Amino acid sequence: MLLPRVIPVLLLKNKGLYKGIKFKNHVYVGDPINTVKIFNDKQVDELIILDIEATISGKPPDVDYISNVVSEAFMPVAYGGGIKDVVTAAQLFKCGVEKVVLNTAAFQNPELIKALSERFGSQSVVVCLDYKKNWLGKYECRIHCGTRKVKGAPEEWAKKFETLGAGELILNSIDDDGSMAGYNLNMIKKISASLSIPVVACGGAGKLKHLKQALLSGAHACAAGSMFVFVGQLRGILINYPDPESIASLASR
Repeated sequence: MLLPRVIPVLLLKNKGLYKGIKFKNHVYVGDPINTVKIFNDKQVDELIILDIEATISGKPPDVDYISNVVSEAFMPVAYGGGIKDVVTAAQLFKCGVEKVVLNTAAFQNPELIKALSERFGSQSVVVCLDYKKNWLGKYECRIHCGTRKVKGAPEEWAKKFETLGAGELILNSIDDDGSMAGYNLNMIKKISASLSIPVVACGGAGKLKHLKQALLSGAHACAAGSMFVFVGQLRGILINYPDPESIASLASR
């Protein structure tokens, strides 16, 4: 039996790992390479690493550093942050990254998705759709680490990304980010039902039951950050990951 996909998300900043709440107030939680080694020991099947300052600062990915991190990983790694063109993506694939994750570039230059998909295959191209509710109660897409609004409903953009060749969509709720109170299940249901590509739920996981709820709502995989770096009500830092038996239990209805 194939186990459900449960993916830790690591936020990279100044060569350190950080975690925030609702994309704000990020705190240092550890060293990337040491964290990857711990996840190796815990038999994590895949990993997502997102540089949260690359796009805002206008810097391209630090390919040499990413190569050092990826070289320590026993699992496939998806990387996002500062990817604006095919050349940069090619450099990342060459250094060992298995998938590239687009956010801001996917909205500002959607044709990049098509170009990457045609060059490297759709299975290597992931789009991360960050969204939040506005003061009118409607959901809107955000770019530049949540600091800029984008016109168009999330479901419209999600369908466009699929049409252009994205092989996977990370659906990330800014309102729930870091809350550890559960995913936005209604949005997961809505987007998953409208797409044929896998949807990765992200933003809000804090317990195993949250992962199961997301899977039952149509998500193909579950991603989380805080759940795998914090423990307890005081959010003590402890890198953790469910054992295979716990992950297997997520597949039961």
